[in-house]
Amino acid sequence: MRIAVLTAFSALMLTAAASQAQQSADPSGVWLRDDGNARVRIAPCGRNICATNLWIRDTSKGEEAGDRLIMSLQPKSPDTLSGTAFDEKRERTYSITVQVSDNSLLTRGCILGGVLCKNVRWQPAR
Repeated sequence: MRIAVLTAFSALMLTAAASQAQQSADPSGVWLRDDGNARVRIAPCGRNICATNLWIRDTSKGEEAGDRLIMSLQPKSPDTLSGTAFDEKRERTYSITVQVSDNSLLTRGCILGGVLCKNVRWQPAR
């Protein structure tokens, strides 16, 4: 009986820890890029997470409102998600890491097997 109780308690604690890790790494919300050039909404879309451009200041690089990335992310640590991001407009897939904190996001997108990477910091929109 004691072993069954300990096993059940251990399973419950592991489930709670996994649930807490997933909750703490939730990038959902509206974010402003640190250069002031974009406002993006990050929200669930089916089994994935989508980052949709709400507003773009400089469209010279082809970015437009309505463009979106479809991200397939898994928890890497309590504050970090990693996986892939598919750019529908360009039909490209990137590796991506999203580090979530209370007051910012740090995204790192890479192509060519991680040879070319770019970090972008995001602040919550007010």
